[in-house]
Amino acid sequence: MFNVLVAEDDKNIRKLMEIKLSSEGYNVIVAGDGEEALKLLGQNQVDIMIVDVMMPKMDGYELVKTIRDSKSQIPAIMVTAKGTIQDKAKGFLVGIDDYMVKPVEFDELLFRIKALLRRAKIVNERKIKVGDVVLDFDTLSISGHGKKVTLAKKEFSILFKLLSYPERSFTKAQLFDEFWGIDSYADEDTIKVHINKIRSKIAQFPEIDIETIRGIGYKGVRHEKA
Repeated sequence: MFNVLVAEDDKNIRKLMEIKLSSEGYNVIVAGDGEEALKLLGQNQVDIMIVDVMMPKMDGYELVKTIRDSKSQIPAIMVTAKGTIQDKAKGFLVGIDDYMVKPVEFDELLFRIKALLRRAKIVNERKIKVGDVVLDFDTLSISGHGKKVTLAKKEFSILFKLLSYPERSFTKAQLFDEFWGIDSYADEDTIKVHINKIRSKIAQFPEIDIETIRGIGYKGVRHEKA
C-alpha cells in the first residue's frame, strides 16, 4: 500500500481527498500546514505528496524546497487556485513534479499519482519492465525471450527516457538539449540517426517501440500484451 501525504489547509478539501484516496487503496496521511507536513514526513515513510500552495506557517513552495534541499526525491504534486505561468514556473523551480489547478478533477489526480509513482519506481530500480522485456540502465541492456542486446550509452538513455514517459511526445529540440546540450557541435538531425539505430536494435522486442510524431518528434510506446 502506498502512503500519500496530503498537505492542505482547507479541512473540507483535505477530508474529501482523504476519503477518496483511501477508497482507492492508498494510506493517507494528512497535514493542515507546511510545518505539520514536514514533521509528518520525518515520522513516516511517504511515497508521494499532494501539496497545496497557500498554507499557514510554511507554504507549499517553501515545503517542497525544504524537502528537496534535504536531498529527498519524493514525488510532489502541487495543487493551487493559481494557474499562471509564473506560478507554475516557481513550483517547478523549487522541485515539484506536477501541477494541478483547483478545482481538482479527482480522476485526473489519480492518473497523475499513478504516473508519478510508476516513474519513481523506475528511477529507484533503474529498470523498466514491459511484459517479458527488461531495460536495465546499469548494464545498458535490453533482455527478454532468451535474447539480450546492449546499446550505446546515449542510445540507451534516449530509449529509457522515452519509455519512462509512455505516450508522451518529445520534440527533437527537447531530446537534443538533454542528451547533447546547446554547446554541442552536432545538430538535431543526429537525433534521427540515433532513433534509427535504436529501432534497429530493439526490433526483436515487439513489446517496445519508438513512434515518430509528424511535425513534433518522438514518443516511446509500450505494447504490454505483445
